[in-house]
Amino acid sequence: MEKPLTGRKVLMITLAFFGVIILVNLFMAYSAISTFPGLEVENSYVASQTFDKDRAAQVGLGWRVTVAVENNELILSFTDDEGQPVQVASLEAILGRPTERKDDLVPAFAFQNGAYHAPVNLDFGNWELRFKAQDENGTLFRQTRELYVRK
Repeated sequence: MEKPLTGRKVLMITLAFFGVIILVNLFMAYSAISTFPGLEVENSYVASQTFDKDRAAQVGLGWRVTVAVENNELILSFTDDEGQPVQVASLEAILGRPTERKDDLVPAFAFQNGAYHAPVNLDFGNWELRFKAQDENGTLFRQTRELYVRK
């Protein structure tokens, strides 16, 4: 014998249905908040005030940048307008995943053979290198370069 569909059963089915939807939404919201790194700059208005001047100075350097990962080594090279290697006055870099900061690492670059080399052990997937290099005259060069590591 089949049991009749009562108001109590319909209420339980409806509550279970919406309960699952609410739980999934809460989980997705928590995951988004806990893994997203946050803001690029503290105050976008303040950062915008010198953007054009900073960009013009960076473009004026005429540097071209290439980034590669070969044999567990991160290679970052700067070249000038004539294709000659550039040795920067200072270099700060962070290598990490684009979507979370837990895998971030600071590569220990050493200048050799016209490029900066750092030993790394990267898992496969998308990575990004965020770096700041300074020229001898104090001009700051900032960029973010994406990498895809295949294994």
